[in-house]
Amino acid sequence: MINNENLTMLTDFYEITMANGYFQSGNVEDIAYFDMFFRKVPDGGGYAIMAGVEQAVEYLKSLHFTAEDIDFLKSKDIFCDSFLDYLRNFKFTCDVWAVPEGTPIFPHEPILTVRGPVIQAQFVETMLLLIINHQSLIATKANRIVRAAKGRPVMEFGTRRAHGTAAAVFGARAAYIGGCAGTACAIADRDYGITALGTMAHSWVQMFPSEYEAFKKYAEIYPDNCVLLVDTYNVLRSGVPAAIKVFKELKPKKMGIRIDSGDVAYLTKKARRMLDEAGLSECSITVSNSLDEYIIRDIILEGAQIDSFGVGERLITAKSEPVFGGVYKLSALEQDGVIIPKIKISENVEKITNPGFKTLYRLFDKDNHKALADVMTLDGEEIPEVDGYEIFDPNAIWKKKRLCNFYAKNLRIQLFDKGTCVYECPDIEEVKDYCREQMETLWDETLRFENPQTYYVDLSQNLWDVKNKLIEEHTVR
Repeated sequence: MINNENLTMLTDFYEITMANGYFQSGNVEDIAYFDMFFRKVPDGGGYAIMAGVEQAVEYLKSLHFTAEDIDFLKSKDIFCDSFLDYLRNFKFTCDVWAVPEGTPIFPHEPILTVRGPVIQAQFVETMLLLIINHQSLIATKANRIVRAAKGRPVMEFGTRRAHGTAAAVFGARAAYIGGCAGTACAIADRDYGITALGTMAHSWVQMFPSEYEAFKKYAEIYPDNCVLLVDTYNVLRSGVPAAIKVFKELKPKKMGIRIDSGDVAYLTKKARRMLDEAGLSECSITVSNSLDEYIIRDIILEGAQIDSFGVGERLITAKSEPVFGGVYKLSALEQDGVIIPKIKISENVEKITNPGFKTLYRLFDKDNHKALADVMTLDGEEIPEVDGYEIFDPNAIWKKKRLCNFYAKNLRIQLFDKGTCVYECPDIEEVKDYCREQMETLWDETLRFENPQTYYVDLSQNLWDVKNKLIEEHTVR
C-alpha cells in the first residue's frame, strides 16, 4: 500500500509548520539527530519485537511533495512562497539507522535514528512512528500468543476487526513476523506471500437444508483440505456427527473441524474422543472465538484437545493494550562536524532522554549465546570483550555486574546514506526465521507473561557522564 500511494502528507500538521519555521529561521541545513525509542513494553511484558522497517524504508524512498500537496499548503495562507518552492524540490538526504525487523527490543533503546538537515529529520517523525509503533505492537502481541500456544500453529484471523485497511494488511505482516503460521487476509498473501488460510462461515452451513449436506458439498469441492465449521447449531449433537459421516464417506486427504464458540476446552475434549472412536485420529481440531495468550494458556492447562488456533480481534488490535508508546526525540545537533548532545529533562525519570549519537550493543554469553544485557554507548565507542567489563543499571547505579566470557554485537544497521537507500530488505520468511532465532537468545525469566525479569539496558560510562553533565547544566537552582 505504501508502495502505491504517496503518503508524504500523512503527517501531523505541526511537522509542516515547524519545517516552515526552520526554513524562515535559516536552519534548513542545520544537522540534527533524532532517536525513536519506547518507554514501556505493552501488557507489562519483558520484551517487544521490532517490526515495520520495510515499510519505513519504502516511505522514505518515495518521499516527495506533489503539485496537489503544494496547492493545498498554499491554500492555508500561512506558508511563505519560498518555503513552498523548497518543498516542490524536496529531496530526502538523511542518514538512517535501525534495529532490524524481528529483533527483540527493550525500553529506551534507540531503535531508529535519523541524522540530517533538521527540516527533513523532523518532518518524517509522524510517519515513522505510525509505521513502527503499529507493526511492533502487533508483532509483539502475536509473539506472546504464539508462545502461549506451545508449538501449535496460530492463524491471524483479525482482518474484519482491524482498525482500517492498512492495519489489516500490515497487521497480518507483523503477526507473521511475530510467529503466526498464516492469515485470513487474502491481500497479505498476494502482496507479501503470507499464506492465506480459511474455510467457511456459519452462513455456508445455513445455506443448506442440513449440516450434513453443507459439509458434503464442501468436501466434494475441496477434497484435498477439508476443514468443517461444526458449531452452527450444536457441536456435539449435530456438528461433529455430521462431519464424521462426511469424512468417512468422502475420505478427504486432509480433514479437520473448527469450533468457534462455547467452552472450547470441554468441547474439544469431547470432540476428540468422538473423532478417535470413529477412527479419525488424523482429523485436526482448530478453535477460534476471542482468544488471546491468557485464554490459550489456560485452556491448554485444562487439557483442551486443540491442534491449532485462529486468533482475531485480540491480536489484530492488540486489544489488551492497543498502544505502542514509541516516541521520536532530538538527541543531538552537529556543527562543523562536531556532535553536540541534547537532552530532554522531566520530573518523570523515565522521560529523561539519552543524549548524543549512540551505538546499541547486545552482549551475549559465549557458551550458551543467551543475551545478557544491552549497552548504549556514544558513537565510536567499542565494548571491550574482556573479563570484568562492568555494567550498571542507569536508574539504580549501585546495581552493578561484571561480565565475563561474553561477546558484543552492534544491533543496528544503516538503512540510508545521505538519502540513498543502502539496505536491501530481507524476505518476510527470513525476517520471521530471524525473529524466532533471536527470541531463543532471551532467558525464560524475561519471557514470562506476568512479572517478567527486567532485561537491563545500560549506558556506557562515557554516555552516563555526558547525560549527567547535561542534567547538571539544565538544573535550575
